[in-house]
Amino acid sequence: MAKKSVSLSVGRGEKLSTKAGAGLTAKGRAKYNAATGSKLKPPAPNPKSEADKGRKKSFCARMSAVVAKAKNGERAKASLRRWKCP
Repeated sequence: MAKKSVSLSVGRGEKLSTKAGAGLTAKGRAKYNAATGSKLKPPAPNPKSEADKGRKKSFCARMSAVVAKAKNGERAKASLRRWKCP
């Protein structure tokens, strides 16, 4: 079964601009979760639990690969900064 396509926009306040750190806002996560049945969580730049530490490590590893392979990975670079990835 294919995932639903959800249209998210910076102008409607559902995504942050690249200057603001990229990524989804609470409004954007709520819209995406409602449309797809997902359970997206907010970023964890300063993890307090072991689970969040694992999420951060995994996110940083995945996004680093995206930045390395993308021709213009500005949103990915901004999200790495937002998550405070090394």
